[in-house]
Amino acid sequence: MSEAAAAAPPDIRKEVLGVTNGKMAMWIFLGSDGMSFMGLIAAYIVLRVNNLDIWPSPGKYLGISLTAFNTFVLICSSVTMVKAFEGALANDVAKLKKYLLLTIMGGAAFLGMQVYEYTHFFTNTHAAEGEAAFRLFLSGIWEGSLVNGHWEFENGGTHVPRSTLFGSTFFVLTAFHGCHVFSGVVYLFFTYLGVCNGRWDKSRIEILGLYWHFVDLVWIVIFTIVYLVETEIGTG
Repeated sequence: MSEAAAAAPPDIRKEVLGVTNGKMAMWIFLGSDGMSFMGLIAAYIVLRVNNLDIWPSPGKYLGISLTAFNTFVLICSSVTMVKAFEGALANDVAKLKKYLLLTIMGGAAFLGMQVYEYTHFFTNTHAAEGEAAFRLFLSGIWEGSLVNGHWEFENGGTHVPRSTLFGSTFFVLTAFHGCHVFSGVVYLFFTYLGVCNGRWDKSRIEILGLYWHFVDLVWIVIFTIVYLVETEIGTG
């Protein structure tokens, strides 16, 4: 037994199924996190499909142009992350630091525009007397009229009940993803500090890249489903 242990490669405990423990752990985390996103997205789709008659048009209430630009920024940050990993593979510390910093800036810009979007919704909340603006903000009531105690919006000259699910699902999905972007920016920042102090290796950069690309990919799915897919009132 002792001879077999002595003959084993010194790094055998650092690998599982041919990859490092750290990379395997990240894949497991991303798999479980992906299921969380899948559950939220599936819930959004089910709620929307079953409430088409009262689901407002995303194009009318959401800032698609701003968010499309924000999506472009996040995609660009994924490209800079690839460039940073190229620098790591080539042991080019200057290139690694440069593109890690650009990736941090891209993630921070995405968060800043998301905060602006949320703030815009909040400041334009249509609150009736005695109503809590923040509660309406969370419910997604940005426009409309209070009719017989129920918020409604006009559609073709008639008043249609508003769905608070529109705002609730929007904020759950986008804020949950925003928390991941924030965590990624913090992750990038401390990795950048490690590179500046000479404490880094290629595996760490690769694992960081896996997380960041996952965050970008999930946002593309959310942006497409929540912002781009239109709703025709009255089809449900």
